[in-house]
Amino acid sequence: MDFRHLRYFVTVADERNFTRAAERLHISQPPLSRQIQQLEDELGLQLFERDARPLRLTEAGRFFYARAVRLLEQAEEAIATTRRLAHLDRRLLIGFVPSTMYGALPRLMRMFRSARPHTEVMLLEMSTVEQIEALKAGRIDVGFGRVRLDDPAVQREVLREEPLVLAIPADHPLARERGPLSLAAAAPYPLLIYPRSPRPSCADQVLSMFRDRSLEPLTVHEVQELQTAVGLVASGMGLCLVPSGIQQLRRDEVVYRPLTDADATSPVIMSRRLHDGSEDIVLLRALIDELYRQLVSERPHEGYERAGMLPQC
Repeated sequence: MDFRHLRYFVTVADERNFTRAAERLHISQPPLSRQIQQLEDELGLQLFERDARPLRLTEAGRFFYARAVRLLEQAEEAIATTRRLAHLDRRLLIGFVPSTMYGALPRLMRMFRSARPHTEVMLLEMSTVEQIEALKAGRIDVGFGRVRLDDPAVQREVLREEPLVLAIPADHPLARERGPLSLAAAAPYPLLIYPRSPRPSCADQVLSMFRDRSLEPLTVHEVQELQTAVGLVASGMGLCLVPSGIQQLRRDEVVYRPLTDADATSPVIMSRRLHDGSEDIVLLRALIDELYRQLVSERPHEGYERAGMLPQC
């Protein structure tokens, strides 16, 4: 049995007539009848009630038809995918933490696709910890995260120290303040941090900022997702420190205030395998410099000029 037998069988079943099926398949009727007979002989059962007009499937034929259609669809999908991949020069797998999607990453991806239209780009959401493991296992080629993790097999580069802002419920007393706020001002209130796991994460970075100042938030609520944290801020459950780019995630129930604390930042870190000098990685890094130069020109007060000027770590 081969896929030709399956295709012939499905066509006859669809047309319910050998003559019409043969015309559709662009063959004569006798060879088609022989192919169906061979299939039935191999299966050891009858697939069609040949005395019926129009032609009808037997109970076994109906069962086999459903599976034959599925097999043909899977085969066609595999062929199409293979042909598509054959026209691609390569594939670039990129891990990212969700908060980077509110920054420069989407624009960077558009620039890369424009420069390398024949390279398939796949974006995979994963924490910084997961990115490091995926890089070493070869499941991704580059990662964009926020947590400083040391690993001898991974080269990390801080692209930018993104300022943190305080997300505040719109009806909160701090929301009435017009200027920048301090971490000390936020400490007397419940604090939302994310993600709950895996750790270490941005949650630990935020808690460390408070502890470095001998501050302790009134209560700490751990949630898994940044979007969940902002949603809970909107519901009045507490405050949350988020990267400044998150202000694009506008909600009527949330206001954002800058911080007076100069070190209240969240790094954007590019990670790649040590000594990976592939053309795609080199191009991606060059495009990052180009992108940040554009952002400096467009948004001179948002700190993008720091990108590309920090040493690799």
